[in-house]
Amino acid sequence: MTHPQAHQATPAADTQGTTLARTPLHDLHSHLADRLDDAARDWLEKALDEAAAHPGTHGPISVWELRLAEAGRRCGPEHADAARILILHAARADPDALTRVYAQGTAAERRAVLHALPHLVPGPQALPLVEDALRTNDTRLLAAAVGPYAARHLDAHHWRHAVLKCLFTGVPVTEVADLDRRARADTELARMLGDYAGERTAAGRPVPEDLHRVLTLTDPTATPPAPAADHGPDHADGTHGKES
Repeated sequence: MTHPQAHQATPAADTQGTTLARTPLHDLHSHLADRLDDAARDWLEKALDEAAAHPGTHGPISVWELRLAEAGRRCGPEHADAARILILHAARADPDALTRVYAQGTAAERRAVLHALPHLVPGPQALPLVEDALRTNDTRLLAAAVGPYAARHLDAHHWRHAVLKCLFTGVPVTEVADLDRRARADTELARMLGDYAGERTAAGRPVPEDLHRVLTLTDPTATPPAPAADHGPDHADGTHGKES
């Protein structure tokens, strides 16, 4: 399934953020075809053909699941996420198959599943995967979790906490899909941001610059709290973990 309405930006070379989730599948395929060497390109096309010929789940492990595991070695780490998304799509992976891959996969394979969700799952059935990723402190997994699927299906309570988790862990809020729309006039999010800023200021810690940006989105008339003096590198603590 492709999404012509999605932006046409070229996928970034690295695999952080939500670019892959926002890029139409045919553009991902073209991007890889232009950048992979002959051996990697041939491997990918064979893997896609195998997945299309034997979709779904077969036995203890399907052929296309083996290809997901090989993608980093065959295509290189900078292209592996995109290759895995295309394989998942070719295999017509449903929420059950995606859950299985996520549960059994490496961090990189989990990230690819999260990127693939808006391409494969029209409804909220895969939300438990997003919620699981949001409980981690793996910033690349978190960045993948706040893509278009989360923007479309996370309820307000969990979405607000996802934004705060990005602030806690240093994931740029630019990775949060549809941030402007969902944050607009959200007075509860504004209250939570204000509380967080107050806690940091009271502790002598700097307020993340991204917090000011999100607070402005919630209420354009709000006056962001003044940042505290910088007392050196900030380190996440147990309190933040419990809040997430």
